[in-house]
Amino acid sequence: MDFRRFLPYTKYFRGTRLALFWALVCAGVYGIASGFGLPFMIQYVFPKVFDFNAPPLDPWVLAGYVLWLPGVFLVRGLAGYLNIYLINLCGVRVLKKIRTEFFAKLQALPVAFFDRHSTGDLLSRATNDTNQLQQTVTLVSNEIFRQPITLLGAIGALIYLSTKHNDVVFLLLFFAIVPITVFPIRIIGGKLLKKARLLQGELGSVTDRMSENLNSRLEIRAFGLEQREIESFRRLMDQLIHAQMKVVKYAEALSPLIEILSAAGVAIAFLYAHLVQIPLETFVALVGALYMSYDPVKRIGRLSNELKKGEGALERIEAILKEPVTITDPENPVPVQRLRGEIHFDNVSFAYGDEPVLRGITTHIPAGTVCALVGPSGAGKSTFARLVPRFYDVVSGAVKIDGIDVRAMRLADLRANIAIVSQEPILFNDTVRNNILVGRPDATAEEVEAAARNAYADDFIRKLPQGYETIVGERGASLSGGQRQRLALARAFLRNAPILILDEATSALDAESEEMVQKALARLVEGKTVLIIAHRFSTIRIASRILVFDAGRIVGEGDHDTLHAGNDVYRRLYDKQR
Repeated sequence: MDFRRFLPYTKYFRGTRLALFWALVCAGVYGIASGFGLPFMIQYVFPKVFDFNAPPLDPWVLAGYVLWLPGVFLVRGLAGYLNIYLINLCGVRVLKKIRTEFFAKLQALPVAFFDRHSTGDLLSRATNDTNQLQQTVTLVSNEIFRQPITLLGAIGALIYLSTKHNDVVFLLLFFAIVPITVFPIRIIGGKLLKKARLLQGELGSVTDRMSENLNSRLEIRAFGLEQREIESFRRLMDQLIHAQMKVVKYAEALSPLIEILSAAGVAIAFLYAHLVQIPLETFVALVGALYMSYDPVKRIGRLSNELKKGEGALERIEAILKEPVTITDPENPVPVQRLRGEIHFDNVSFAYGDEPVLRGITTHIPAGTVCALVGPSGAGKSTFARLVPRFYDVVSGAVKIDGIDVRAMRLADLRANIAIVSQEPILFNDTVRNNILVGRPDATAEEVEAAARNAYADDFIRKLPQGYETIVGERGASLSGGQRQRLALARAFLRNAPILILDEATSALDAESEEMVQKALARLVEGKTVLIIAHRFSTIRIASRILVFDAGRIVGEGDHDTLHAGNDVYRRLYDKQR
């Protein structure tokens, strides 16, 4: 067993060292009481109590002998209980730290990482895999101390009893059997690691499917896909059960193998005791010590299995924890406060993996310009906008704001100067007020309400059951699409950033809601540099400039009249919506 694989993760025990120390002390007491106390009782206490030919024992001596057995089990039981309690206390704290570090790493990873990983798989890693790692780390920390002490105590009793009665063959027997048990541990451990990896992957698939199903609940019912989803989930569960039983198959095979070897050793000891006529009490004590030697070996074998399962989970967690954070603050950032909002793309190219999306884009958007980005689906409009807040880094070229490369700024400084209103705004399961405060957490109540009024949201908010303190539900489920959109606009008003990105902010709204949002937008864009990602041309009425994208290039720019007269791509798109 390679315990070194898990050594870096013992750092999670910081802050629980006192509890861990006493857990290990209790483990030591348990091991000594089990490994040495019981064989000693069988060899010396029982013969004196049941020697009826000897003079009667002193009452106090007899009481001491009688109390020896419950005393040993009392010490063993208390030590075992405290050990388990304290090690579980350490375990839940370790789990908290592992999951917090995992969650913190997710916050640091770039948007491109989430394009490659499903939500369900990440949830499985954050829950199932971290839970398995916690179990492994705490079990290793406990058993790696407890079982060797039990083994040493039993070996000590075995050596003492064997030398006292010149029965060193028992020692030879023990040392002959123990190495044999290593072979099934190594063979089964290798098999188990492969199956544990498979099991963790299947758990991720099930979690991913569940997450996808819950997020698609309306579409599933609308298209009558319930039975298809049930069958698909049933197949995943069959695969999961198959993987689980493979793990059980190998995990549970080790214990009976070691028990069989132990029984063979005891049988040989029994034959030897008969041949050399060892007294019963001596034989029982020696066999007890021999058994107490095998039991820790068996448990260490199970510990090896647990390590293999933990290693499978660890690989999946480390894949995230060691994922490089490619979008970071520069070593010597350019200090910026409030930017003017002048945007310049200098020969910018970008690709998702090997697929080019933007090709040699060069354009200049003066501060205060309301610029619409139009073009067919997949032309590169959204990617163009996402490069401004540095959600992605360019492959070549540079994106500059006020003449400063965005890669030269601190991310917090850059993004503090940008507000985004998406097509489907995400609201948190919190109050209306706290959802607006996302725009600027230090804002006052008066500023929040002023932002809501500017977004034409104050009236409907005050009609809610608790007004600004109403919980909006998961993803704003208790609100209409228009209401959610106006809360998103209120965030942008509160942020009051010089650069505003609107990702088709009115495309999913009814006519009345769109009119309200359009009024709010007309206020919001005043004095700002605005990028409007447009699919519906009704949303670009407030734009003073239009960039036309096609196949990752800007193929036209100007106002509506100029482009409609001279740009085929723009004219074709516009005429389709007339």
